[in-house]
This record gives sequence, structure tokens and C-alpha cells, in this order.
Amino acid sequence: MLAFLGELTNTALAYGSSGIGAGLVVIGAGLGIGRIAASAMEGIARQPEATAKIQTAMIIAAALIEGIALLCSVICLLLNLKA
Repeated sequence: MLAFLGELTNTALAYGSSGIGAGLVVIGAGLGIGRIAASAMEGIARQPEATAKIQTAMIIAAALIEGIALLCSVICLLLNLKA
């Protein structure tokens, strides 16, 4: 049943794990930015006069999440190229 594991090389495992890592990064970043946007919309609905402050904080937080996601994607790519 698990006979195919003998055929896997370190390179194949590195490619697979870097792909899984990149996918998890994308999923995490998408969920994080979605939660920020949902919370910002709720805040704007409750206090329309604070729209500018809420939007600014939302954009800064989304940019930080995207920066971390890009860093993690680059790390996955570097690990993939090293193998």
C-alpha cells in the first residue's frame, strides 16, 4: 500500500512540501485579510464618522499581512530551489 514511498526522493518531497507551504500561506493571508475587511465594515456601519481612521488602520494591517505572506512565499521558493 505504501510502496510508492520508496520511490520518492528528497527533491520530490521538497517540491511537494514547498507547494503545500505556499498554499497554506495563501490561505492564511486570504483569511486574515477577509477578517480585517469584515471587522472594518462592521466598524464603519457602527460609526460612519470614523470611516477614514478605520480604513487607514485596515489598509496598514492588510499590507502587513501581505508582507508576511510574501516573505513566507519567498522562503518556500528558496527551500524549493535549494533542494
